[in-house]
Amino acid sequence: MTRRTSLKLTDERERQLERASELIAADQHDDPTMSVVIDAALQHLLESEQNVQDARGEFDPETIQTIANTSVIGLRYRTSVESRRR
Repeated sequence: MTRRTSLKLTDERERQLERASELIAADQHDDPTMSVVIDAALQHLLESEQNVQDARGEFDPETIQTIANTSVIGLRYRTSVESRRR
């Protein structure tokens, strides 16, 4: 990750931040700061990844992919062939 001193707010990013703010607001009068919204999004991302890892032992790959995949992050499985004769 490269470090930058400023965050450019495109129209799309502004809409996403506003939508995320609405999701984490305590009520209709709450207006969380941008840092609170970004922290919540990062925490959600990290917890989601851990949930996927935890679910691997309980659910089949197709179910996990259906639930966990987004337009940003996706879970991929690779199949392989192993010889049982040795």
